[in-house]
Amino acid sequence: MKKSRADEKILGYNDVVLRQSDLEILSGPYYLNDRIIEFYFSYLCSSHSSEDILLVPPSIAFWIMQCPVVESLGDFIEPLHLSDKALVMFPINDNDDVDRAEGGSHWSLVAYCRNANVFVHHDSCRGMNAAPAKKLYKAVAGYMGSSGSASEASFQECTNSPMQDNGYDCGLYVTATARTICNWHANHKNADMNDLWFSAVKDQVTSSAVASMRGEILALIRDLMARH
Repeated sequence: MKKSRADEKILGYNDVVLRQSDLEILSGPYYLNDRIIEFYFSYLCSSHSSEDILLVPPSIAFWIMQCPVVESLGDFIEPLHLSDKALVMFPINDNDDVDRAEGGSHWSLVAYCRNANVFVHHDSCRGMNAAPAKKLYKAVAGYMGSSGSASEASFQECTNSPMQDNGYDCGLYVTATARTICNWHANHKNADMNDLWFSAVKDQVTSSAVASMRGEILALIRDLMARH
């Protein structure tokens, strides 16, 4: 059976395979899927060569939240080497059905800062992903290791996260916020609880900056396609 054009592979980048349908999502006002977010997270990791940053792929973050056998979660998380990371970011999706791929209707971001030992939730539709974000925090907090007792890591809902003004740009807010936090981290490696990235996110993740991200990611993909 012949594959549809939407299923055609257009780019392999690190471990991410993008398809024609992903370009179509970026070309219009549509909700971002797992692949686009995973691609951009992988790009950010490559752009920030520091080994103390980890941007967790959506599928991994989802499994951490939904792992049916808690005892096996440690073996699953071990390859991530979380205890070696100063900054870890997890994309959060409100899908709670493990049998439904690409499910859910809203993205948000949880960022962990080791120096402050805090998980911060950035949600562009305030409160919508509070439950799944807290679920991720409770599942992974005990595996962060070193820097004091892992159980002491706190959870904070960022109350001044930039808000989306439509029903489809949540994924772009996640990518824009992740980029801002990565850039902030490069210059603030010794930050503590009183000196986190909140002002940078507030200043840089504006509605216009978020709107331009579709074109930026699309141009990045096309550039990589041309090189390959």
